[in-house]
Amino acid sequence: MSMAVETFGYFMAALGLLMLGVTLPHSYWRVSTVHGSVITTNTIFENLWYSCATDSLGVYNCREFPSMLALSGYLQACRALMITAILLGFLGLLLGILGLRCTNIGSRLLFRKAKVAAAAGSLHIVAGLCGMVAISWYASNITKEFFDPLFPGTKYELGSALYLGWSASLLSILGGSCLCFNCCCGEDEDPAPDARNSSWVPYKVATKPTSNHTVRLPPSDEGDSSFGKYGKNVYV
Repeated sequence: MSMAVETFGYFMAALGLLMLGVTLPHSYWRVSTVHGSVITTNTIFENLWYSCATDSLGVYNCREFPSMLALSGYLQACRALMITAILLGFLGLLLGILGLRCTNIGSRLLFRKAKVAAAAGSLHIVAGLCGMVAISWYASNITKEFFDPLFPGTKYELGSALYLGWSASLLSILGGSCLCFNCCCGEDEDPAPDARNSSWVPYKVATKPTSNHTVRLPPSDEGDSSFGKYGKNVYV
């Protein structure tokens, strides 16, 4: 059962990492709201890297943010956290391959594989937390500007990329938790000895020493039969 949980957690964490990789370049992190607008001529959508505007005909133009140092602090922090989450998740996948008991890569001892799997699970948990913090921070800034009546700029709503990122972070955390749970509840026994291990000596069954005394068989009954005592002429 623990091997199934371990494998399930690994693929869950891998799916979370894939979704985080899709979330990072996604265009719809925030979308301009139509709340309170009578006539809407264009729609603005942004992510961590650029901002785009589309008109009623569907034609849109995008521009990248001109300078990283000119950006707000939370936007730079969200970039760093998302990139860190993807790097940690990728490293967790590599360690997970070594730590899975269904693979023959790495050590063959179960307790060592469990430790490597737990390290991979910890990386996935940290990656999920980084992604969760980045996306929640970005969403918090959107909601703060939306409900601020004195905010002079364009107000935005939550984009579809944020919901995708929340789901990806949750999958990474759950997958990493499954890998760590397998380390806590795994078996400490070593696998069966392999023929490649030179220290393994095959077990030999001890034999009982035989006695040097010879066993004498009882005399045969054929010598005492009447046929052997009398000659053939007696029966003629």
